[in-house]
Amino acid sequence: MNKNLQPQITLNNGVKIPQLGLGVWKSTNKEASQAVQTALHNGYVLIDTAKQYGNEKGVGEGIQAAMQADGVKRDDIFLTTKIFNGDQGDYDRVRKAFEKQLQDLQTDHVDLLLEHWPVTGKYNETWRAMEAILKDGQARAIGVSNFDNGRMIDLLDHGTVTPAVNQIEVNPNIHQKDIVDFDRQQGIHIEAWSPLGSGKLLTNSVVKKIAAAHHKTPAQVELRWGLQHGIIVISKTIHEQRMRENMQIFDFELTPDEMNAIDGLNQEKHAIWYDKFKWSGNPNGVDDYVATPENW
Repeated sequence: MNKNLQPQITLNNGVKIPQLGLGVWKSTNKEASQAVQTALHNGYVLIDTAKQYGNEKGVGEGIQAAMQADGVKRDDIFLTTKIFNGDQGDYDRVRKAFEKQLQDLQTDHVDLLLEHWPVTGKYNETWRAMEAILKDGQARAIGVSNFDNGRMIDLLDHGTVTPAVNQIEVNPNIHQKDIVDFDRQQGIHIEAWSPLGSGKLLTNSVVKKIAAAHHKTPAQVELRWGLQHGIIVISKTIHEQRMRENMQIFDFELTPDEMNAIDGLNQEKHAIWYDKFKWSGNPNGVDDYVATPENW
C-alpha cells in the first residue's frame, strides 16, 4: 500500500502521525532489525520501540538497511521511542541517556518521544527534560505512556507542554473510557498498545462473523475497530504476512451496528499487566523500585 494513502492524525502541535504502526516489543535486536526493514518495505511508516525493549540498535540497523535497499528516507519514517524508567527523575541523566538512544537508533531525532511509565516521584522531572528535548529539536513531539488520569492531571499542572499522546492498552476487551475521554478533552491523542489484546478475541464468534462478512481476518477487524474509534494503533509482529494483512485494513469500513457489537465485548480486562514491574539502570546499578497498578 502507498504510504501516502494511510490515514494520519494531527497531534496537538501540528505534527502528523500515521494511524497504524509496527511495534517491536519482545523482539531481539536481530528480529527487530529484520522486522523494521520488512515493515518499511511493505509500506509501514510508524515504527515504535523503547529502550526498555533492548532493541533500539536493531531498529536503527533496520532503518539503515531499508534506506539502502529501498531508498527509504529518514523523513519518510515516523520513529517513536521511550524514556527508560531507570533513567527517570534526573534532568541531566534523562538528557544523557536519550543522547545514547539516538546513537543506537542512528538518527539525530525521533518523531515522538514517550515517557514509558509514570514513575512515582520522578515523572515530572523527566517531563521537564523531555520538554527541553522537544525545544532542542531532538523530538518532534513528546507524550506519555500508561498514565492514568490522576498522574496526567499532576503532569499537566507541573509541565508547560501538553502531551501529544498517551499510549495505553486499548482493544475490544478493554476500552479505558475514563482515560480516553479525559485525555481527548485535553487534546491528547490515544495510542493503543496490544490492540489485539494478545489474541484473546480472535476466536470470538462476534468478531469472526463480522470478519466473514467483510472477507477479512478477525485481526483485521479488531485493528479496523481501533482506527474507526480514532485511535493510533501499534501492532506487534515479526511475520511479513501478518504485516501485509495488518496493512490491508484501509479498504473496508465497519458499520455502526458492527462497531456497537464489538464495543459490547468490553470487559475492562488487561491482556498484559505487571504485578511486579522492575527495572535497572539507576546510578547505583540496582533495582530499587517496584511499580504496580496499586503504587504507580
